[in-house]
Amino acid sequence: MEETQHQTEAVTEQPQAELTPDERISQLEEALCAKEQEARENWDKLLRERADLENYKKRASREKEELLNYGVKSIIEEILPVVDNLERALEHANEDGLPALLEGIRMTHGLLMTALKKYGVCAVEGSCGTLFDPAFHQAMSQVETSEQPPNTIAQEFQKGYLLKERLLRPAMVSVACQPK
Repeated sequence: MEETQHQTEAVTEQPQAELTPDERISQLEEALCAKEQEARENWDKLLRERADLENYKKRASREKEELLNYGVKSIIEEILPVVDNLERALEHANEDGLPALLEGIRMTHGLLMTALKKYGVCAVEGSCGTLFDPAFHQAMSQVETSEQPPNTIAQEFQKGYLLKERLLRPAMVSVACQPK
């Protein structure tokens, strides 16, 4: 850009009377070429800036969507141990003890699971006998058994959960293997 200004100044500094028409045309053509080069560079800069702006808009949109879909992840991770404890209480409770307390725990668990489903949380399928999938299950142990085929889930220790098709917490399981 400085070079273009320098050429333009050179053209205007010399008196018009000293130059021949051919020299004047030559100088003007050089100045025109310089201005055309500058115009091409400015056009290129404009196109690059527009592309950068479009990329920024797309990235901001993706980040906004990501935040809307998965922004509740941290609070849900804090709530899942509460769900686990309610499920443990329901497993170990018996009807002979306090039926009203047991019913209250069932209702609380149901309300909590309904609220989680509203936000897209669902349990990972990891029931006994299904195939072990390392993308959704975390193997805690292996159990030698002939009752189940190898590489299937023998026992589930803790449920896994998905948040809108994304793994939030893997299920902790024991995996069946062939007896030695």
